[in-house]
Amino acid sequence: MGKRDDLIAKYADDLRNKCGIEPDMGLLTKVTIGCGPAIYDRDAETVAASQPHEIETVRKNFLVKKLGLRDGPELTDAINAVLEVYGQSERNKYRPVVYYMLTKHFGKESVYG
Repeated sequence: MGKRDDLIAKYADDLRNKCGIEPDMGLLTKVTIGCGPAIYDRDAETVAASQPHEIETVRKNFLVKKLGLRDGPELTDAINAVLEVYGQSERNKYRPVVYYMLTKHFGKESVYG
């Protein structure tokens, strides 16, 4: 297995054990690939949930630009709900895991079709 496969396995483990979600491995793989080289950067591979500008980045760059959702307060509510499922005390909230849960939350799996 390559480095990306190892990371995908780690993200799947987080979904199962920290979020209580059985991942669709095909979708998780596509979401991870969609994150690009960020998954290899220690800082960029995680979502800093306590930083408002980071939540704004997820909202604008992922939900609006990537998933094509209309901007509004429901996007921030969804991000907060996903972060709550991941666990507020969880230090490492991996970007592909957060993006995967947001994709499923909004039923936008077709974006990765």
